[in-house]
Amino acid sequence: QVQLVESGGGLVQAGGSLRLSCINSGGTFSLYAAGWFRQDPGKGREFVAAISRDGGMTEYDDSAKCRFTISRDENTVYLQMDSLRPEETAVYYCAAPESLYTATYTRRPSYRYWGQGTQVTVSS
Repeated sequence: QVQLVESGGGLVQAGGSLRLSCINSGGTFSLYAAGWFRQDPGKGREFVAAISRDGGMTEYDDSAKCRFTISRDENTVYLQMDSLRPEETAVYYCAAPESLYTATYTRRPSYRYWGQGTQVTVSS
């Protein structure tokens, strides 16, 4: 069973950092790849970063490259966000696919399981 729970959101000034965490409260997380998405009000949910189940592969949206880092240990997936920008204010969601392949997934339809989201607010 997969029940994702995010934490670590909050209010930060532009240029600051936050680290988001995601756990699977329903069981083992290491079986699954994972991804982070974000959604502004009035916008669609957009891809931020993804990591394979073994942590060996990662992918990023172009806006996140060089500033964000996705990583994982056995039980938690992290998103380290540095040099945050006001336009990155959004609800950030953790997601896991149904597939157990060792791969990364960047498209929203690839993901079956979603957390409830955590709010990130970047002030200017």
